[in-house]
Parts: sequence; C-alpha cells; structure tokens
Amino acid sequence: MSHLVVRDLSVVLDRRAVLSGVGLDVRDGDWLAVIGANGAGKSTLLRALAGVLPFGGEVLVDDVPLRRLKPRERARLLACAPQSPALPVDMTVFDYALLGRTPYIPYLGRESRHDREVTASVLERLDLSPLAARPLARLSGGERQRVVLARALAQQAPVLLLDEPTTALDLGHQQQVLELVDRLRLADGLTVVTTLHDLSLAGQYADSMMLLSGGRVAASGSPAEVLTGELIGEHFDARVRVAAGPGGRPEVHLERP
Repeated sequence: MSHLVVRDLSVVLDRRAVLSGVGLDVRDGDWLAVIGANGAGKSTLLRALAGVLPFGGEVLVDDVPLRRLKPRERARLLACAPQSPALPVDMTVFDYALLGRTPYIPYLGRESRHDREVTASVLERLDLSPLAARPLARLSGGERQRVVLARALAQQAPVLLLDEPTTALDLGHQQQVLELVDRLRLADGLTVVTTLHDLSLAGQYADSMMLLSGGRVAASGSPAEVLTGELIGEHFDARVRVAAGPGGRPEVHLERP
C-alpha cells in the first residue's frame, strides 16, 4: 500500500491556469473520487499525476517526490487508465495488457517469462483469459474497459489512477467495473483515485471525495460532507435531493425545478 500526497499542484495549458493550488492526501489503500462539472479540471489532474502533463507543486508517493523520478520509475509507482485510450484494433487482448509491463522491460529488450505470467494472471483475475487472443476491435464496451484496466494492473503499481472508468457503459457494466476495482483494491491494498461523473456511484464506492470547480478544490472530505444539496447546486447548477442510501452513504437524485 502507498500514501499519495499532492501539494499546491498547478497546471497551465496555452497560458491558461487549468488547475491552481490543488492538494490532496489519500491514505494507504483508500479510494478517492474526484468530482466536478465538465471543464473543472478532473482529467487534467489525473494526467498531471501520471506525468503526462507538466505541473507546478509537489506529488509524493510514500514521501518520494515523483518529479525526481524517470518515467519508468514513476510508472512503477502510479498506473493510469485513461478515459479514451488509443486501442490498436489489430492488437490482441493479451498483447495490449502486456504493454503494462513496459516499465520493467529493458530498453531494446523483450518481455520475460515473468512479464507474461503477470499479464496472464491479471487477465485471469479480470475474467479475460478466454479473450486473450481476440483482437481489440472485436470487444464490447465493457470488455474494452476491463482490458484497459488490465493493462494498468499489469504495471503492479501501488497507486491506480482511473479517469471515468464507467464512461459509455450501461448500468450493469458500470457496477461490474466498480465492484471489480473495489475487490482488487481490497485484495492488493491499492490506493485508488478516480474521476466519476455519476455522483451517486462516487458516493457508494469512495472513501473520500474532492470537488473541483474552476480548477480549484471547492470541497473535500467524506462522501456525506461533499455530496450536499448546497454544494451540488452551487457547482453543478442542478437541483437535487440527497438521501442516505445503504450503509448511510449519500445518494443523489435529480429533481425537476
């Protein structure tokens, strides 16, 4: 398990401040859900944490500043499953998941037997073994999401970043993906950070939440502290009713004006 700390993170793109002064603290094995309206900076935050975008401030995993690490070293600490990855249509499920082992393969080298065993084990845990030889073009939406997750898990990094893992999935597949992430988090002690549009889903699964608005942290805390009618109304321009669901977790219901 690993402790993720972000201090005063900022991102400037095309001379515009997209994120300013963002801080977060995710304890070992916890799940943080980042929420916010479109354009709030959620995906930018995950891309900065993953090292895809330049940023100001500090990101630490177990007190190790990621800025000092080479990309391969960073990839051994943080794995990221992007919202809309480029999926080579002719590549097989196994070969795509095997790309997650890249941080461990020497330059100009080939994957080892261990790399292939790790990849096969991940596919088995995600119920993807029967699809290992299938081209990515022949997968359903839910299968593609699991394959993207498989590549991230094959990195064996203690911190997992997931950008909208339920995008374009029906209700059943949304639940399957989030239940799978939760089981893997508990079994492997992963520290998880996800962005999620569905506020009720975020409230059901996350240990803590952070609300971004205009590139800044508008609220953070437990799901019950962040998912309030007042905060949602102010930052999403929506009229909602928040009720306690199973286990006392908040559920958000839209109401007609």
